[in-house]
Amino acid sequence: MRDVKTPEARPSAVAEAGFPRLDASLAEGGPAAALDRLVADLEAAGDYRRLLDALLLKARFELGLPLIQVGRYSDLPEADRTKFEGRYVEALRHVGSRFLEAGDVPTAWAYFQAIGEPEPVARALDACEESDDPDKLGALIDVAFHQGANPVKGFAWILRHYGPCSAITSLEQLAPSDPAVRADCVGRLVRHLHEQLGENIRADIARRGQPRPSEGASLAEVVAGRDWLFSDDAYHTDVSHLTTVVRWAAMATDSEVLALAVDLTEYGRRLSPRLQYDSPAPFERTFEDHNVYLKALVGRDVQAAVDHFRGKLSTAASTDDGAESTLPAQALVNLLEKVGRIDEAIEVAATHLAGVPDSMLICPPVAELCQRGGRLDRLAELSVEGNHPVHYLAARLQSGSSAAD
Repeated sequence: MRDVKTPEARPSAVAEAGFPRLDASLAEGGPAAALDRLVADLEAAGDYRRLLDALLLKARFELGLPLIQVGRYSDLPEADRTKFEGRYVEALRHVGSRFLEAGDVPTAWAYFQAIGEPEPVARALDACEESDDPDKLGALIDVAFHQGANPVKGFAWILRHYGPCSAITSLEQLAPSDPAVRADCVGRLVRHLHEQLGENIRADIARRGQPRPSEGASLAEVVAGRDWLFSDDAYHTDVSHLTTVVRWAAMATDSEVLALAVDLTEYGRRLSPRLQYDSPAPFERTFEDHNVYLKALVGRDVQAAVDHFRGKLSTAASTDDGAESTLPAQALVNLLEKVGRIDEAIEVAATHLAGVPDSMLICPPVAELCQRGGRLDRLAELSVEGNHPVHYLAARLQSGSSAAD
């Protein structure tokens, strides 16, 4: 490494350019003082992009690396590269934090994303005030939802500002992989649509000169005895939105959301048949079948629901539609697992889903069901029957480990 020339040794271009504070620091305290002054000045000025460069320059100086990078960092000796990478991460974290403090969340995200640390940005988005500027709001939504910094908050903004159509489209195009995030987004859709639908129905009743139902009444209670609400193919919300939200409602885990979804099906099943769209098996009658399924998830008529969907297995077995023919069995497995009947879910999966790759399942695979239900003995048996030595040994080892514990 070459020594840094002082102003006394050579006329300083920096001084000529108007940077006397840097020259003074270099003259009085040497290179370290000048670097500290540069970092402090840029930080005070809020010039955070150049601050990153200054922090990296300081790191190169302190590590004894060339101050002007030539070539790739990967060309550095491994020990030097490892040390510099640590300082690089520190610098990105520091600058990203300064952008967060300045309220520039989208720019901060670029720094934290680069080091794989989304949590500070997620927290900032939670505390972020909504912008009245559409461009700024759009940038926040992009970072939060589309780039995954805080999908729940981003989805809430989409639903609030752009409505259910945009929210549904966003979730269809970029459904978050985290089940908890999906459940939260679906829950927000259910609540929004239920509230909107309830208000529309009450307003319709009032317009017809009838007493307005109480706000606390369920949709089922509001429409009961009022078949005229549905005459002439009448409806009170976008039926395609209603259908989609009902189809997704089983993803929800909150009992209150599930109860609201049941209420949505009570409305939907009263619509004119011309407005009720068909769905893939086993939910061919979208609102009727989901009504049965969702009621079971809130503890109502569970056995009737199990019988209802078990009865669809024979029809599915007679078809040869590839993966689609397994959907009734998968729906039944999901239902049984969610209502706590794991042993039955295992047997349905073993009988009807044997040989189906895990990647094609929308229900837990049999090995996972056995693990959840503490039925490793059954997994070992099924592994022998299905010639799956990996699951067999996993079951034997796991059961042995459990016994030792």
